[in-house]
This record gives sequence, C-alpha cells and structure tokens, in this order.
Amino acid sequence: MNIIDQIISSYSNNKSLYIGEKVTITEHMIQTAMLAEKNNCSSSLICSSLLHDYGHFILENPDDLVNKGKDGKHEDVGYEFLKKYFVKNVVEPIKYHVKAKKYLARDVKYYRMLSEASKVSLKLQGGIMDDKEAKEFQVSEFFEDSIKLRKFDEGAKKADLKSKSIHEYKNLLSSKLI
Repeated sequence: MNIIDQIISSYSNNKSLYIGEKVTITEHMIQTAMLAEKNNCSSSLICSSLLHDYGHFILENPDDLVNKGKDGKHEDVGYEFLKKYFVKNVVEPIKYHVKAKKYLARDVKYYRMLSEASKVSLKLQGGIMDDKEAKEFQVSEFFEDSIKLRKFDEGAKKADLKSKSIHEYKNLLSSKLI
C-alpha cells in the first residue's frame, strides 16, 4: 500500500473521538483543512492542516495517555513519520503546531477560547511559553504557518458539520510528496 492509500485508509477507518472533543480525529483534521481552504491558504498549508494530528493515528491509545497525565508528543510522532514522504512546507508547520498553541496561549483572550480538552493538553505539553521561548519561536522559518494552522486547529471541532471526504484530498496529498 502506498503512503497516500495508507493515509486515506487511516482516515476512513478511524472512528475514535478526538481526545475530549465531540468530533472524530478524522473529522477534526478535515475541518482544519477546510478552514485553511476557506482562508485561501497555500496548498502546502492546507495539506499541513489536513495532516497535523496524524501522529494520533500512530500513537497506541492517545486517550489513555491523557488519562494517565502523559503527553504522547503526537506532533513529533506525526512529523517523524510524515517527513519521509512530504515536502518541508507541509511537515514543518505540523512539527510546530503545539508550540504555536503554547505561544498563542500567552494571550489571555486566546487561552479563554480554548476548549477544555485543549487546556488539558496544553498543560501536558508543558504549558504556556515563556518570553525567551516566544522570542525564539517568533523568528523560526515556519512561525506564521504554524500560527495559522493552530488557529484553524482550534476552530475545527464542530460536531455535525458537513465535512469533505478524505478522498477529495487525494490529489492534494499526491502533489505534496517528495
């Protein structure tokens, strides 16, 4: 099975709810991509948005990790797997989307709008960034795309939203292969 078929299979077969939310992991990632499309983002950022939580498909039991108070580092797991197949502009925002949440949570208004599940995971992921970390992150090459991805991520948790099918993204995924 090639990587595109493997990804489509993972999305098609996953029925697990996204940790603490009312949507599945698949619905969440497709909604994230749809938000990137709606905001006229680059095809690479749309693809990043579609794949940003792919690490949850690889991790054994993400809910169990959270219940045990552990961070599965899904962003690193997904990045390490996907970087073998996809261009840098797709995988780097995936690698940094948790850092983006930690950065954005410095703003009280942003923090308050986080879902309860996002607040729990933020704590497990090391909490809000300090000033030194924030300054370093701000100058990173994929800062802006990571921030955009993270904002779409938080907005993509709507139950009963009519979502696209993963099959509709096959050409996009194929176009971003190394």
